[in-house]
Amino acid sequence: MSYAREDKQSKRKLQTSIVTTVISTSLVLWLLGTLGFLMINAHQVANYVKENIGFSVIIHDNVPEADVFKLQKIFDAQPYTKSTRIVTKEAAAQELKEELGEDFIEFLGFNPLPLSIEIKLHSDYVNSDSIFWIERSFKRHPEIKEVWYQKNLIHYINENIRRISLVILGFALLLLIISVVLLNNTIRLAVYSKRFIINTMKLVGATNAFIRIPFVRSGAWQGLASGFVASALLYFSLYILNNELPELKVLDNMPFYILLSTAITIVGIAITTISTFFSVNKYLNMKTNQLYL
Repeated sequence: MSYAREDKQSKRKLQTSIVTTVISTSLVLWLLGTLGFLMINAHQVANYVKENIGFSVIIHDNVPEADVFKLQKIFDAQPYTKSTRIVTKEAAAQELKEELGEDFIEFLGFNPLPLSIEIKLHSDYVNSDSIFWIERSFKRHPEIKEVWYQKNLIHYINENIRRISLVILGFALLLLIISVVLLNNTIRLAVYSKRFIINTMKLVGATNAFIRIPFVRSGAWQGLASGFVASALLYFSLYILNNELPELKVLDNMPFYILLSTAITIVGIAITTISTFFSVNKYLNMKTNQLYL
């Protein structure tokens, strides 16, 4: 009866160890996959940020509506223009009312906001030289009263995109090192709990290869399972990101996702297999009296 109970407890501990290893490895691979996605798509994310910086071209009050539409068509035809939108005085007032949370027109008694055209540029033109030239071309039109945009924000974005990319790369390398160490320790603990089984197999004459193969095979399967779980978590994360920011179109490039999932699965198998191999070797070369230390 006691043997059966001990056997159940042993199996339960083994299952717990395997589940713990798979969960730990999956989370680490998911983080690596997320960072890999950010690194590879950093350029696309930077373009998305740039293309959401808008110009507000303020129109004089006495300009007819037909001339405003004509001006919009001129801007639409330019190579630097991604999109344009006419913001009427009423639409501008409604937007500001929603931001402030109160009706400022009722307080002032009139609508002071001007008619404007909101222009967004292609990312290649969001730099200091191009924007200076574009701003000058805007001011040539007599209908335009003023051109407003966030100069400091554009300068800040262009100055820091490269720095952010380098920080992400450095963080990814650091995380990779920490992940390998963490997973190695997790696997070593799992093998440590079976050190007496390894020693018993040695005492009955089993060769090192015969003892090692089941552990290494088990490690490889755990790495494969972790890769599948991490791929599912990564897809779920990208799905949420795609719903929040559909402009990024992160799920449109499925071959890239499949390639990234394959890469993190291979990394998972490699880490668990290599760590298991060296952990088992440690106890294969250890004397019996050292197992109790």
